[in-house]
Amino acid sequence: MTLTVVLVIGILGFFGVQTTTFAAVIAAAGVAIGMAWSGLLANFAAGIFLMVLRPFKVGDAVSVAGVAGQVREIGLFATTLDTPDGVQTLVGNNKIFSDTIQNFSANPVRRVDLKAQLASSADHAEAIRLLSEALARIPNVLAAPRPDIGLLEFSALGPVLAVRPYCAPEHYWQVYFDSNRAIRET
Repeated sequence: MTLTVVLVIGILGFFGVQTTTFAAVIAAAGVAIGMAWSGLLANFAAGIFLMVLRPFKVGDAVSVAGVAGQVREIGLFATTLDTPDGVQTLVGNNKIFSDTIQNFSANPVRRVDLKAQLASSADHAEAIRLLSEALARIPNVLAAPRPDIGLLEFSALGPVLAVRPYCAPEHYWQVYFDSNRAIRET
């Protein structure tokens, strides 16, 4: 088709018709089409890299391009995520590949990072002991590695404890909420 258009323009030029306008229009159309396809081709190339390098797989909990969710499908042009609030989200592979990828399912153990504000009059050593016992009773908190509990910082209200239990990635939110309840009750 392209050769036919070039041939017609060449024949018109041979008969004395000014063809520079036609050539400029064709060149502009080629540039426009190329720019329109550049984003699509970038997504395609990034999709190939995602399938070869495999930074995540279907079913993994990830945060990619500012979107957190569970991977439903990895396509050549876009990746489909199901967000925690039940929204299906398609993210272009070029955006994923050019941004930070966090895979929450890749490692067998995940740490839950929490803080516990103590009153200035509270005995921090006793609070650490009580929290250790409370965390040990929470289902799915791993015994090894043991939960980290220690003085994190001091505020105007009193010392702040870092409370860091460990769990399997699939139990993260259950341990997170149960640990917060244990901190409050303790």
